[in-house]
Amino acid sequence: MTRVSVLVAVYNAADYLRPCLDSLLGQTLRDIQIVCIDDCSTDHSLQLLNEYAARDDRVEVIHLDENSGQAHARNVGLQRAKGEYVCMVDSDDWLSADALQQAVETFEGNALLDSVLFRLVYYRQETRREEEMKMQPFKSITGREAFRLTLDWQIHGLYMTRTALHRQFPYDESRRLYSDDNTTRIHFYWSRYVGLCGGIYYYRLHGASSTRAVSAKRFEQLGANESMKRQLLELDINKQLLDDYENFRWLTLIDTYMFYYQHGHELTPEECRYGLGEIRRVWKNIEVGRLRHSLRCKFGYMPLRHSWTLFRIQEEVYFALRSLRDRLLRK
Repeated sequence: MTRVSVLVAVYNAADYLRPCLDSLLGQTLRDIQIVCIDDCSTDHSLQLLNEYAARDDRVEVIHLDENSGQAHARNVGLQRAKGEYVCMVDSDDWLSADALQQAVETFEGNALLDSVLFRLVYYRQETRREEEMKMQPFKSITGREAFRLTLDWQIHGLYMTRTALHRQFPYDESRRLYSDDNTTRIHFYWSRYVGLCGGIYYYRLHGASSTRAVSAKRFEQLGANESMKRQLLELDINKQLLDDYENFRWLTLIDTYMFYYQHGHELTPEECRYGLGEIRRVWKNIEVGRLRHSLRCKFGYMPLRHSWTLFRIQEEVYFALRSLRDRLLRK
């Protein structure tokens, strides 16, 4: 049986694709399947994928006739997965040569593990500098604890999991962006234990990244969080975890308003209306009773549910004061 299936969703990634695929073909673990899903690219990504597939029969290429987003593309690839374990690698990222072998050996060292995290190193494209994400080291933690630690990303979401678990909980397609975070949290929640291996996932940070660009797509995170909450309610999880997640949703809403405040002038009027509409809709459905007292009483974070106008005034004043403070500190 193939040990690992790697899912690579590709959309207009020709500038970064070779390092990604070279890192996979150069893995010390040879018994792998690399499933590349071209999400209707308009550059020469598909040509590159076919070139690699012709060179190595471990590379399989799927071409989608319509662009549908990463989650859908990965789910199409997941249906082809033949490995005992599965992981995803973004088309502009890459792995250390021993990453897959390290993860598999970690699974083999503990039969109760259902997911294994890689080490995460950020590669900043502009400066070519590397920086490892600081995590509290652990050998294994319970899945419920891993779920809790993802709420403020004390641990990241780049990992390998058992294929059976992944098939039971495929990628959340409720939004084109951000809903993959939901899948990570569900996988961790249902894992008996989550381990950590020494293999490295290199995460490329660059201006073209879909989650870093200034775009109205940023507002999709609010809807993705709503989808996650619905799933948690269906799981009937304990009150504390639901409270923790509602606090996370609220902090995300405040952060999204900050994005609107800072970048609204770079969006079209239609995009601004859409963004404010999303913020207001989620503002109205936050369960205020679940929020921590320290948040409900803190200027800039108070829900002020009796008045949308007052809430907006609070946010505008709060972020204006923060901007003024930051300018003074830079002098």
